[in-house]
Amino acid sequence: MSDDTITGGRTPAGGGLPGRTAEDGPDGGGGGTGRPGAAWALLARTVRANTRQYGMLVALALIVVLFQVWTDGNLLKPVNVSNIVQQNSYILILAMGMMMVIIAGHIDLSVGSLAAFVGAAAAVMMVEYGMAWPAALACSLLIGALAGAWQGFWIAYVGIPSFIVTLAGMLLFRGGTQILLEGQSLAPFPRGFQEISQGFLPEGGPLSNYHDLTVLIGVVVVAVVLVQEWRDRRRQLAYELEVLPLNLFLLKCGAIVAAVVAFTLTLASYRGVPVVLLIMCAILVGLGFVMRNAVVGRHVYALGGNRAAAKLSGVQDRKVTFLVFVTMGVLAALAGCVYAARLNAGTPQAGVNFELEAIAAAFIGGASMSGGVGTVLGAVIGGLVLGVLNNGMSLVGIGTDYQQVIKGLVLLAAVGFDVWNKRKVGS
Repeated sequence: MSDDTITGGRTPAGGGLPGRTAEDGPDGGGGGTGRPGAAWALLARTVRANTRQYGMLVALALIVVLFQVWTDGNLLKPVNVSNIVQQNSYILILAMGMMMVIIAGHIDLSVGSLAAFVGAAAAVMMVEYGMAWPAALACSLLIGALAGAWQGFWIAYVGIPSFIVTLAGMLLFRGGTQILLEGQSLAPFPRGFQEISQGFLPEGGPLSNYHDLTVLIGVVVVAVVLVQEWRDRRRQLAYELEVLPLNLFLLKCGAIVAAVVAFTLTLASYRGVPVVLLIMCAILVGLGFVMRNAVVGRHVYALGGNRAAAKLSGVQDRKVTFLVFVTMGVLAALAGCVYAARLNAGTPQAGVNFELEAIAAAFIGGASMSGGVGTVLGAVIGGLVLGVLNNGMSLVGIGTDYQQVIKGLVLLAAVGFDVWNKRKVGS
């Protein structure tokens, strides 16, 4: 769902043109003389329509502020921000895929074990057989796709519930990991493979006191975001849809720019952009585009929202479900490679509880157990909430036992708030 509430082209309160706000002029650029109350009413409707995602953003901001103060400023030090990105990269990759699975109305309990199995396979290929790391990485992703296709076949075409199939997969891949590694760790990996998780972009040149290439990337991101926001606004106006007033639109753009600039300068103050962050951003943009704009993405939402109605509308439910699990398999394989690269070893203990972390991140980020609801960006926000909590609690010396309790309460509170909000809207 976009940030702007769609009203089907109705004329907003205040007597303006359809699709214009009370404060917009004839071209949507502002300067009208409508009532300010209409603008705030629109803002309130927009917030209510995206309560869960905005609520998690606010929660993430509050958690960051809390631990920034509690740790005497250590949380947002450039080195620690880079550590947060790298330490949580594989969970964020899994969470984006898990969000898509949950939107489709399914669950995948095998992703942690599959990640461990693929990491072990990559270790065997590179350490024991001397395979070049690019070829090993490609083979690892292919293994993930085949594993996802195997599970997707039983779920989509045979009709076995995803819970059972992926539970079986969890056992199968965990046992396969033990067999491949024979209960021992394999190391080390080629430096190029390690760079997937541990590496940073090279310095572009001593043009400033910051990492120049990172600053350049930040400028490009700001430009792309602003152009996209403006194009979305013009497109909504062209279809006579209700949009935010110009002053609130500019405020929103300013907040986005400020966040991107702050994050960019923080990374540029240390060693620049981690390679794994670029990988995650590519996945976020790609999956976000598919789920938001592509036909198959709309079909995924349709299946999760009402499978019977979607089938009557011509949605090929088996094919879509199969593709969802193939995609999840590829992302699980990538997460396994990222984790193995970070450890510089394939280990039998890899991937333990990864599936629980990914599911928690998806639900905290706005997924609904009934399916049909959620965004890929929401999964990233949920994953960051858990990641910042983990990092902040470690910095202040909270034990892992209490960390588990706190994370469990956060998950329960997030889902409980969602249930409460739905009941309130429905009443």
